[in-house]
Amino acid sequence: MRDVTYAMGISLDGYVTGPDGGLDWSAPEEDVFRFWIDETRKLGVHLLGRRLYETMLYWETAADDPSLGDADREWTEVWNPLPKVVFSRTLTEVKGNARLASGSVAEEIARLRKEPGEGEIAIGGPTLAAEAAAADLIDEYRTVVHPVLVGGGTRYFPHDERRVHLDLVESRMLTPNVAYLRHRVKR
Repeated sequence: MRDVTYAMGISLDGYVTGPDGGLDWSAPEEDVFRFWIDETRKLGVHLLGRRLYETMLYWETAADDPSLGDADREWTEVWNPLPKVVFSRTLTEVKGNARLASGSVAEEIARLRKEPGEGEIAIGGPTLAAEAAAADLIDEYRTVVHPVLVGGGTRYFPHDERRVHLDLVESRMLTPNVAYLRHRVKR
């Protein structure tokens, strides 16, 4: 059965966005960006909430920019063909290799796990991940911890999530200041 993973960059105090909703503190250095490219290659499908989907729309046409660097161009080659499922109450259409979810996150994950296919089912965005976590659907939590305290914003882990016991299955430094932690849910 395909694993469901939740991976995002976080501040040391546990936020994925700052108080103003900004992500400028998490702009990846080259080694971190390379890590995300390699991780994305392992995915079979990516589930996104509306906000993350809209943020990532930039990449749908970024390859048309002649000034795009090699790493950015490689990212578009990995990200754009990846199937995506977008959860939104307001969008009526999506672009690129994406479709709007037709059911709840639990229903979509059940459907994807039954379909033939390889690669992980990734969840992007804390609101969507909280819904999957509440239904005990996340197999691994993956964090790229940036050396900054942002003091507020959107938390990686929601406050109302239940207790979940985890095993640390991998840890490494991506740069001298950025750590990667991969935890597997104990079942």
